Amino acid sequence: MNRERGIAPGAAPAARGDAVRGEHTHSETPIPRPVVQRTSVRGQILDALRAALVAGDLTPGEVYSAPALGERFGVSATPVREAMQQLALEGAVEVVPNRGFRVVERGAHELADLAEIRALIEMPVVLRLARTLPAERWAELRPLAEETARAAASGCPAAYGEADRAFHRAVLGLAGNEQLVRVADDLHRRSQWALGGEPVRCRAELMVDAAVHLALLDALVARDLGAVEALLREHFSGA
Repeated sequence: MNRERGIAPGAAPAARGDAVRGEHTHSETPIPRPVVQRTSVRGQILDALRAALVAGDLTPGEVYSAPALGERFGVSATPVREAMQQLALEGAVEVVPNRGFRVVERGAHELADLAEIRALIEMPVVLRLARTLPAERWAELRPLAEETARAAASGCPAAYGEADRAFHRAVLGLAGNEQLVRVADDLHRRSQWALGGEPVRCRAELMVDAAVHLALLDALVARDLGAVEALLREHFSGA
């Protein structure tokens, strides 16, 4: 075989031409493909901007430029602009040509509308689950409810907002409807944005809200449907 290819007896079987062409031969050891992990700067900026909206650090009615916010976060204007465009799609900001993005001013009436829509979506689902799920499934959510209490005690509206939404996502997730969870979570996030001209919720208000989560779980474990419905109404009325 080697003579037919013009290679002297005893020579290495791998052909020089194969190596030049870069073709794989059986004598080569395959190089494993590295796992590349990239951190999304845009995603981090989007999370930071959402937290700033909840905390009231971005003032309703004010216009913010992407370059200025980029300096604030230590990044270029591009990921800020992309994140702001996403917030514009969510209704948190509006584009101001040649200037930047204005934080949308909202009033108590809009907040009440959002709470009403959330109640219409979430309450029937939770009440249905309350009639069917065993107590141990509800008990699994207690760590999330306790996390809302810890976040409330910190007095940080942004931290509480994340914990609050995580708890509600987990409750609705028991229904097995991902579209429902996505829609409800979007409404919930929008309901957490600071109102124009009003201070963000204080630590005491957050702790009252978090206490409802724990009481609601107790009622769900006990399958006390009357208490579940009353607590849900209280929760959404104060949302």
